[in-house]
Amino acid sequence: MASASSTYQRRYDVFLSFKGEDTRNNFTAHLYQALCQKGINTFIDDHKLERGQVISPELFAAVENSLFSVVVLSQNYASSRWCLDELVKIVECMKSRGQRVLPIFYNVDPSDVRRQSGIFGEPLAKHDQESLENMGRVQSWKDALTQVANLSGLSTGDIENMVGLDARIQEVEMRLCLESNDILMLGIWGMGGIGKTTLAKAVYNKIRSQFEMCSFFENIGEDLAKKGLIRLQQKFLSQLLEEPNLNMKVLTSIKERLCSKKVLAVLDNVNDPLILKSLVGNQDWFGRGSRIIVTTRDKRLLASHGVINIYEARGFSDEEAFDFLRHYSLKHELSINDFMELSSEVLDYAQGLPLALEVLGSFFFSMTREEWRNQLNKLKCTPNLKIQEVLAISYDGLDDKEKNIFLDIACFFEWEDKDYVIEILDGCGFFSLNGIRALLDKSLITIYSNKLMMHDLIQEMGREIVRRQSLQEPGERSRLWFHEDIYDALKRNTASEKIEGIFLNLSHLEETLDFTAQAFSRMSKLRLLKVYNSEDTSRNFKDTSNKEKCRVNFSKDFKLCYDCLSCLYLHGYSVKSLPSDFNPKKLVELSMPYSHIQQLWKGIKVLEKLKFIDLSHSKYLIETPDFFGVTNLRRLVLEGCVSLRKVHSSLGDLNNFSFLNLKNCKMLKSLPSSTCDLKSLETLILSGCSKFKEFPENFGSLEMLKELYADEIALTQLQELPVLPSNLIELDAQNCTSLKDFSSELLKSPLPNWDLQKRKLKNYHAYGNFPALNAFIPGSRIPDCIGYQCSGSEVKAELPPNWFNSNFLAFVLCFVSFPLFDCIRFEAHTSFHCTSSDNSPSFDISTRDLMYITTKLESDHLCLFGVPLSMIIHCSQITHIEVSFELMSWDGDPIEIKRCGFGLVYKNNEDENHSNL
Repeated sequence: MASASSTYQRRYDVFLSFKGEDTRNNFTAHLYQALCQKGINTFIDDHKLERGQVISPELFAAVENSLFSVVVLSQNYASSRWCLDELVKIVECMKSRGQRVLPIFYNVDPSDVRRQSGIFGEPLAKHDQESLENMGRVQSWKDALTQVANLSGLSTGDIENMVGLDARIQEVEMRLCLESNDILMLGIWGMGGIGKTTLAKAVYNKIRSQFEMCSFFENIGEDLAKKGLIRLQQKFLSQLLEEPNLNMKVLTSIKERLCSKKVLAVLDNVNDPLILKSLVGNQDWFGRGSRIIVTTRDKRLLASHGVINIYEARGFSDEEAFDFLRHYSLKHELSINDFMELSSEVLDYAQGLPLALEVLGSFFFSMTREEWRNQLNKLKCTPNLKIQEVLAISYDGLDDKEKNIFLDIACFFEWEDKDYVIEILDGCGFFSLNGIRALLDKSLITIYSNKLMMHDLIQEMGREIVRRQSLQEPGERSRLWFHEDIYDALKRNTASEKIEGIFLNLSHLEETLDFTAQAFSRMSKLRLLKVYNSEDTSRNFKDTSNKEKCRVNFSKDFKLCYDCLSCLYLHGYSVKSLPSDFNPKKLVELSMPYSHIQQLWKGIKVLEKLKFIDLSHSKYLIETPDFFGVTNLRRLVLEGCVSLRKVHSSLGDLNNFSFLNLKNCKMLKSLPSSTCDLKSLETLILSGCSKFKEFPENFGSLEMLKELYADEIALTQLQELPVLPSNLIELDAQNCTSLKDFSSELLKSPLPNWDLQKRKLKNYHAYGNFPALNAFIPGSRIPDCIGYQCSGSEVKAELPPNWFNSNFLAFVLCFVSFPLFDCIRFEAHTSFHCTSSDNSPSFDISTRDLMYITTKLESDHLCLFGVPLSMIIHCSQITHIEVSFELMSWDGDPIEIKRCGFGLVYKNNEDENHSNL
C-alpha cells in the first residue's frame, strides 16, 4: 500500500463508494454504466476484493489513485463499517491530494447526513454502543460524514432535474452575454410546469459567483398577493443586500442602493407588470454588467416592460422524458417489462411536460402493477388534480372573452385553421384576433402551419373546467362535444339555456338521434352547432369525402334560436329547405353537406356576416339562392351537386368572393356572365363538369384568379380555352381531349406577373422549387409558337442575334408524355451558355415540381412551365440554350418523354423573326 501511495500515479478517473444492498443493482449500476459509456475509467467494487473488518489495501490504493470520488450516500450507508472507513480514506485524499469529491444523497436528506440524525443516523448510534473501546474510530466516521455532507452535491431529485438541463443552460447563457458590461434583462417564458423555475435556478447557481449581489425571488407573484408592494420591495432589496432587518421608506431606495452594484436577480413566476415596474424599473437602477432574469407564463408582460430578449422554455423530448422516468424508477423495485409498459403510458399522457412526468412518476412507480393499471384507466376520464391546478393558473389570468375563446378551442377548434376560427368567433363578438394573441402569449395554445394547437393536458384542463360546470347533468354545461353527453341531453330534453356550443361526431353514434324543435327550444344562447362525420371536409374546401351516412333525424319542424348562432354545420340535413323564418344575423358559416336541400331559401335573405356556404353533395339542389343580401360571402362549395343547373347571377355582385368549387356538377352547362365581375376570385374549380360548354366572355378580366381546375369538362364540346387571367399560376385541363387549338395568347396573359412569383438569382446555380406557370392540358403536339422542339427529352438551340430586347418576358419549357401514375415528379435542367467580351460565365437553372393526376388519363398530355426573366442573369450575353427533362413516378420509376421544346415569350408580336410566342 505504501508503494501505491508514494507513486501518486492516477489509475482511475472515478472511484465509486456505495452501500451494495441499497444501490448496487439499480442507481449505482446505471451510474457506472453511464460513466463507462462516456469513456470515464471508473473503479467499482465488483466483489473480487475480499471483505473483512478492515478495509483492504487494494481499495485504499484505488481511492488514492483516482482523480474523483463519487459517494452514494443511501439510507444504510452508515451501517457498513467498510463504507465508513472508505469514506475516511476519501476525505483524507481530498485534503492531502486535492482529490475532488461529489456526494450523491440517494433518498436521504443532506442535513440528516450532516448531523447523523433521522434514519441515516440510527446505525451510527449502534456503532457508538458497540465500539466503546474505539471511540476515536467512530468519531472519525462522523467527522468524515459531516465534511462530505457540507460539500456541494446532488440529491436524486437534482439528478432528475438535470435531465436535458445542460443544453438549455448553455442556450440561456448565450442569451445572457455574460462577457458584456451592458445591463441586460432576459425573459424565460413558457406554459406552467414546463420547467422555467428549474432552468432559472440552475443558471443562477452556475453564474452567481460572477456578481456582487444575488437574489433568487421564487414565486414572486404569490408574495405580491399576500404581502403587498412595499413588503415585496423590502424583501427583494433585503435579499440582495443580505440585510434581514432592512426598513424601506421610499420607492427610490432600490435604485439608490443598487445603481453601482453588479447584480444578478431572478424574479420567478411574475404575473403582474407592476412587479417589474417596482423591482427592476429601468436598467439604470443597476450597475454595469447586471443581469435580470424573469420567468413568466405571460409573454405580453415581458413586452410591456420592454424585454425583447426572450427564451422560450420547451418540454422534454421523448428521449429526455424517458431518462427522467428512468431516474424515478431507480427508487423502486420495478421489473424492466413493467417499467417499459408504464413509462410508455406516462410518456403518451404527459407529452413532454416535466411537471406531469414528475407527478405521475412519483405517483405510479410506488404502486403495484394492478394499482397503476387501474389508475391509468381512471386518468383517462378524471385528470390529475395537482397537474390541473398548476395549468389552470394561466386560465385564471384571462378576461371573460379570452376564457370563452380558450374553452371554444379546447372543446371544438383544436387543429382548425386559425383564420377560420377567428372569423367564427368574431361572429360571437369575442374580438378573437387579440384573444388568440393572448392565449399564445400565455402559452395556452401554439400555432403550426396556421393550425391552432394546444398541449393535450391543457386541452384536458379546459374540458375539465367545462365538465365541472355540472358534473351530473351535461345539459347544464356551456359546451358539449362528447357524443354520450349530447345524446343524453337531447334524448331526455334536458338541454338548457346554458349551452353555447354542440359538436357531434356522427361516427361515434350507435343509435339514431332525433333533432327536434323541442330538444333545442331552451338553447337561447347557442352560438355553435356542428353535426359532422370525421374528416367530412378539409378547411380549404378543395375536396370533400364520401361519407353520406347520417345517424341524425331532423324533424320537419326542426328549428333553432338563431339570435346568437355563428356557425351552423348540419351533415345530412334531411329537410328540403331552411325554415322560412331562418334569419341568423350573426351567422358566419352555413354548411350542409350531403343534405336533401332543393332550394336553400326563397327570395332574399339579409345575412351580412355570412362568409362560408358549403352544400357539397346535396344531390337534390337545382339552383343556388339569390346572393343579393349575402354581401360578404367569400367561399361557396357546391361539389357533387349533381342536379345543379343554375348559378344565380347575383354571384357577380360579391366584392369579397374568392373561392368557388363546382366540381362534378354534372348538369351545369355555363356560368353567368356576371362571374367575370368577381374581382376577388382566386380559385375556380370546374373539374368533372361534363356538360360545361363555354367560359363567359371576358374571362380574362378575372384579374385575381390564380388557380383554374378545368379537368374533364365537356369532353366532346370544349375546343378552346379562353385568354387566361394575368395572375394565373395553375391550370389543370386533364382529359379535355376536345381541345383543338393552343393559343399563344393563352400563355402570354399570365406572363407579365411571373417576376412576382419568383425570387431573383443570387448566384450562378439556382434551384426553383416550383415553376412560375404550370399548365397541364391534353394533346400530343407542341404548338408551333414554341419555336425550338425535338423528339425525346433533350433540346438544344442557338439563339438568333439580338434575340433579347425590352419586350422579352420569359422562356417557356414544355414536354409531352402519357403518365399512368397519380403522382409524378419532373425536373427541367436548363443550361445557358454565354459568349461576351467581359467573359460572363455560363449558368444553370434547375426547376422541380410535383404533379397530382386526379383521374386516369386517356391520352398524351402537354405540360408547360416557365423560366421568367427575373431568374435569368446576363440575358443579353446568352447565345446557346440546352434543356433536358426528367419525369418519374413518386416511387422513382422513369416515365417516357415523347417530345420537348422551349420558346421565347415577348410582350407583343413585333419580333416574329425570333421564333417567339
